[in-house]
Amino acid sequence: MAEMAVKKRRPKNLDLPTIRLPLPGILSIIHRISGAALFLLLPFLLWLLQSSLASPESFAAARAVVAHPLAKIVLLGLIWFYMHHFCAGIRYLLLDLHKGVELEAARLSSKIVFAVSIALTLIIGAKVLW
Repeated sequence: MAEMAVKKRRPKNLDLPTIRLPLPGILSIIHRISGAALFLLLPFLLWLLQSSLASPESFAAARAVVAHPLAKIVLLGLIWFYMHHFCAGIRYLLLDLHKGVELEAARLSSKIVFAVSIALTLIIGAKVLW
């Protein structure tokens, strides 16, 4: 009974556009989104790989699909999803080892993950797609 009387009313903010997440929180959400997107787009990537290996004609068709500008943008996004997921995964492994759990270190490692994943995306995208 005493627990019910002392129960605090917590403020509720259900207006999602007004919620300001810190950078590590944004990194965590994008990590989850990138993992889900990579998983869901895996059949498309496997189809593209299989069709490129089936015959010279199907390789030419797959190459034509990848040569389309919209497909290049989608593939560049997939490259960034993969690079971000990979770099953030390394960050989370280090956090599991209790490395960089302090506030400033966590913020710095989040900035590093974003910078490294974008840089790797640009490098790999320039080499592979263009």
